[in-house]
Amino acid sequence: MELKTPLYDRHVACGGTIVPFAGYLLPVQYPTGIIVEHNAVRTAAGLFDVSHMGEIVFSGKDALKNLNYMLTNDFTSMVCGQVCYSVMCNEQGGCVDDLIVYRINEETCWVVVNAANRHKDFEWMKARMSGDVSVEDISDNVAQLALQGPLAKEILLRLATENDLPAKYYHFCKDVTINGMKCLISQTGYTGEFGYEIYLSNEDAPKMWNLLLETGKDKGLIPCGLGARDTLRLEAAMPLYGHEMDDRITPLETGLNFGVKMKKDDFVGKKALEERGEPKIKRIGLKVTGRGIAREHQDVYAGDTLIGHTTSGTHAPFLKYPIAMAIVNVGTAEIGSQVEIDVRGRRITAEVVALPFYKRNK
Repeated sequence: MELKTPLYDRHVACGGTIVPFAGYLLPVQYPTGIIVEHNAVRTAAGLFDVSHMGEIVFSGKDALKNLNYMLTNDFTSMVCGQVCYSVMCNEQGGCVDDLIVYRINEETCWVVVNAANRHKDFEWMKARMSGDVSVEDISDNVAQLALQGPLAKEILLRLATENDLPAKYYHFCKDVTINGMKCLISQTGYTGEFGYEIYLSNEDAPKMWNLLLETGKDKGLIPCGLGARDTLRLEAAMPLYGHEMDDRITPLETGLNFGVKMKKDDFVGKKALEERGEPKIKRIGLKVTGRGIAREHQDVYAGDTLIGHTTSGTHAPFLKYPIAMAIVNVGTAEIGSQVEIDVRGRRITAEVVALPFYKRNK
């Protein structure tokens, strides 16, 4: 039976089309539609309910030490108030999940994990703990809203001060109070656009949702669903667990090298990554030039040779043409080369392009 986030009634009141997703009932879109919602985030602002995401707290003197061993990134020099992206590998080098780490204070870190992997990740972490550390899943007690788009700061500054907002990307401010609601605000997101993610209590979430929508209404702020969240992340070439990575695909094979620090002493999966050597497959971007839209799990050909498969695909609402990401054999598809995608038995042409497809102007 699917769960409801604290904002379920708000989604229904806003006319959201509710679907099951990662164990929750969430809006895939509102009456405005995915294209309008997508473009609102690119040009103004959109508000998302991401309360289904998981939050796991590491506490104790060895909290950071444990994360350094369990995760691929290096948190040694991470300061309080900083956020860091990482991958969690299995012993074979495949991806258990990708996640972000918040350093709350000297002995406390939050780890935000994908909703579908929450319970799996928690058990995986508990099984590998050592030393002075405790781990707690607080997901059921935390709501999360994502305010995304170029006008996000202008809207939030109507409710908070400049000092209440993180000044840098991948940083956060905690113990911020907005209209009596205590929250943590981070400059993060999954849209490729400037924006914030706001963590607060379940009880305050509906009030904050209403307050933000009313405050940003004249700036074009609208509620957005899962559909726009996916098209936005795909335009920004952000990988999604279960698509661009899984327990067999390594972070190096899917282009997440920036989050893997092979020079640190050790981490789960490091030995396997070393033994695998240079990746034999890689993630690429495809701009569909033929007639049709590519989706996931469709074969990609160079001439008559099968070179890989698509992992995600859609019509990009802001770019106004179809795009896809794919995992292919190294050396078979370079930027500018032409390939074909088998879409339900019919091959359509595509050009290999650089990632990301979309990059915001800073």
